Amino acid sequence: MRSAGSNAEVGQHVQEATLHDAQVSVTAEVARTYFELRGEQAELIVLQRNAANQQAFTLAANAIAQALGMDAGYLSRLLRKFERSGLLKRKTSAHDGRFADLILTGRGRSEFMKLNALSEGQAATILKSLSPAERARLTGCMQAIDNILVQPEPQRPTFVLRPHRVGDVGWIVHREGVGYAEQFGWDGTFEALVARIVGDFIAQFDPGRERCWVAEIDGQNVGHIFLVKHPEEASTAKLRLLFVEPAARGKGLGDALVNECIQFARSAGYKKITLWTQSILTAAHHIYKKAGFRLISEKPHHSFGKDLIGQTWELDLKQQKPL
Repeated sequence: MRSAGSNAEVGQHVQEATLHDAQVSVTAEVARTYFELRGEQAELIVLQRNAANQQAFTLAANAIAQALGMDAGYLSRLLRKFERSGLLKRKTSAHDGRFADLILTGRGRSEFMKLNALSEGQAATILKSLSPAERARLTGCMQAIDNILVQPEPQRPTFVLRPHRVGDVGWIVHREGVGYAEQFGWDGTFEALVARIVGDFIAQFDPGRERCWVAEIDGQNVGHIFLVKHPEEASTAKLRLLFVEPAARGKGLGDALVNECIQFARSAGYKKITLWTQSILTAAHHIYKKAGFRLISEKPHHSFGKDLIGQTWELDLKQQKPL
């Protein structure tokens, strides 16, 4: 466990804070240690009962060092300094005599509270000058770092799907345009096509027959898909603009988005879903095949600054079994 203010120390070295009565110079790593040790019963695996006193403390340092990613020898010296200064004490565990608890003393808890208040004050000073938009951006960047470095909890949902809301379509046009330019070298005419598609969707939106789903991971948009009415066939729906951010691929998100379209199309009374894609988008083809779509036709064309082969795929909802 860490205090709310402990994140202010991560990734930087505190110049030097003083543990007042003990006169102990504290760096960012010491602060992290101090945060981890706070509380009445901060239990740490320490020692075999018959281990020598010096060995016991070395083992304690190893246990903490492993949890915090710190050098064991350095941490051991810090903990001994804390103990000599009256900030913590060791006590044989009441649950298992082979182990010991490291416990902050009353003086140690007092110093921790001072350090924690200093940390929170420093963070508040830094954040005070930021606008709401800058704070939101900072929070998003911190979350991105956490997502990259920390493995998600096994039971934690990896993504959520939600209906579109104000502001989404602008993001969709931007990400489609940038994404296909970076991956395939498509020019601005593709972005213009996406803008027309989503513009028509918003202007003529029929909630009983059409849908847009946006995928999120930890509050960040990472994908989308549209299901719209076919302009000429009342019983046919069109699947459009399936997109998953490269960093979010491999989580089954594309399958989930397509399946949402299929379930909604069936509930809305459609008999068929059709889509138009390109032969080079092989990852999408695997998703469509898995969902039951069949390739109907192919036709070469020059679009988006490239020579491409357009493909039409269809799913017969009368034959496909409900998911």
